[in-house]
Amino acid sequence: MNVSRRTLCALALSALPIAALGGCAGQGAPASGSTGSGSPRAASTSTANGTLRAGVRADVIGFGYLNETTDNYYGLEIDIVNDLAERMGIDDVEFVTVTPDDRKEMLLAGTIDLVAACYSIAETRLENFDFSPAYYEDAVIAVVQNSSMIASIDDMRGRTFGTMSGSNAAPLLSQKLYDIGFSSGVVEQANDDNSDVSFDTWHLLQFPSYEELSDALEVGTVDAMVLDGAIAHTYMDDKRTIIEGFEVAEQSYGIATQKGSDLSDSVSATLQDMLDDGTIAALVDKWD
Repeated sequence: MNVSRRTLCALALSALPIAALGGCAGQGAPASGSTGSGSPRAASTSTANGTLRAGVRADVIGFGYLNETTDNYYGLEIDIVNDLAERMGIDDVEFVTVTPDDRKEMLLAGTIDLVAACYSIAETRLENFDFSPAYYEDAVIAVVQNSSMIASIDDMRGRTFGTMSGSNAAPLLSQKLYDIGFSSGVVEQANDDNSDVSFDTWHLLQFPSYEELSDALEVGTVDAMVLDGAIAHTYMDDKRTIIEGFEVAEQSYGIATQKGSDLSDSVSATLQDMLDDGTIAALVDKWD
């Protein structure tokens, strides 16, 4: 499909869920769309049976990881949700695996009560959800194979970046490369689902999982993979390095709940208490 002269803005609006670069709430401050003040309210009717359904990652070591042998989840976000539920008087937590592709729909549909899954606070997401105060600060980075001899972002001209579909890495990358003058933002060609897009000075491929993205970097299908630093740690080894001097965007992770729900206020106030009393800092230290 030839879409010459289509801009990165059109691409972002049509298919890529671009997150506003200034849309992250600072750690310790309530995010827009949630009150984060006063005493926690009772949980919403969806948790009236004493069970909180939490959407978490199963593939990000240190944040949300499922041991398939024991069927237990481990990580920072698992500990945060467990502590949160206990403080809110909720008897049981049911962890449900989510991915960047399905977490939005699952929360909107009420399949889960909240998302704690490396979910960054962004203006576009605040249109659909409430967010707690941020509990973790991160950055979107670019990782390359040492054998590629890529030392700076300028070495990526004419080469291929890879991202995870459903994440906000692709639109953030597009914006960053435009902002630094690396690209004019013009899309020369794209397939129907924007998983394969050619810009004027670079090429984008999107993959359905981080494992496939990592494999694509290893075999040379992509020259750099762009992802959250927290997630990148899972796929780093002594054959890979981060492109120095190039940070795509800062990220702040928060807990997302359905917009306007009673659960939003309770989650925000309780999470703020956990920030204030040092619980979040202690958990971050535990898993870093």
